[in-house]
Amino acid sequence: MDIRQEQCPLDSRPRGAALAVTLVAALWVLAACSAGPTRSHSSPQPRTSGTSGTSGTSGTSGTSGTSGTSGTSGTSGTSGTSGTSDASAPPRSSPAWLLTRSAASQLIADPAVRAKLQGALVYEILRPRQQRLVGITAKPVVTFASATALEDAVTGGRLPAGTYGVLYDPEAWSFTPVAEQRDPVQAATRAAAVAHAHGLRLIVAPALNLTTVLAPGRQQPRWRAFLDLNLVARLAAVADIVEIQAQSLERDTAAYTAFVRAATSQASAANPRVIMLAGLSTNPPGAPVDGQQLTAAIRATRSMVDGYWLNIPGQGPRCPTCNPPRPDIAIQILQSLP
Repeated sequence: MDIRQEQCPLDSRPRGAALAVTLVAALWVLAACSAGPTRSHSSPQPRTSGTSGTSGTSGTSGTSGTSGTSGTSGTSGTSGTSGTSDASAPPRSSPAWLLTRSAASQLIADPAVRAKLQGALVYEILRPRQQRLVGITAKPVVTFASATALEDAVTGGRLPAGTYGVLYDPEAWSFTPVAEQRDPVQAATRAAAVAHAHGLRLIVAPALNLTTVLAPGRQQPRWRAFLDLNLVARLAAVADIVEIQAQSLERDTAAYTAFVRAATSQASAANPRVIMLAGLSTNPPGAPVDGQQLTAAIRATRSMVDGYWLNIPGQGPRCPTCNPPRPDIAIQILQSLP
């Protein structure tokens, strides 16, 4: 800051007065410079994409892989959010939560958990044509397993009014077109261009099973093969939020921590502003898990990520081998956290 004083002849005012004025000015400058803005963890703003927003090759329509009852059709397909700054998110000590509509409805049935979620940043995952849940303050995010379906819904105005963002969930399954499985970065780049052009944020949640398509035959743990692809970094370069699907490792705290640490490091190097979430599940395929295991995973990685996708998947085509849903585990976890 440039502080200038008007000059006058030396004999026109007492020397003591001049020194006093100079001292006051110096103290004012020092106070102004030391009062810098405090850093807050704000919601990401949609970035201007340098890529074309036109639709890529056509694929089968992918809908959300989350469970939940169907809602009535939304009204406006345009985003209800603007490119202006959002209110700051809760402090970093309070993790953000990515929850399906179904999971959120089960969690807020507990009064203590409901109060805790009201003080946290919550992203509510909706399927296309599903309406927001009443009783919780959350940022609505519509999920797609296909970037082509995502582009069509956004450009066709088929998102509910007030939609905050869109979630792209590419996996090695029938709901993601094969072409997108083979090049999820290109598909995510297209999705980012369309989302940002409509004032929406983009969340990308790549599944570890993409390694079966991108790196078949690797004789190493899937999460290590996933890291070798540098996929998280390449997706973080175009997305606002990246969710690491680490839930298959939650039974092994050391492996979960190692994967999350390495993945967040890759993402931060590519985009220091990207928001990072890690996946957890109350009822993944395989041996049952308990609240202590998930709590241990959170405590080990809390300083590395901005929050978690706490999933309570329903059994069905998108999770045929999942164990029965365990909302009680999710409630236990949220109650145990400060």
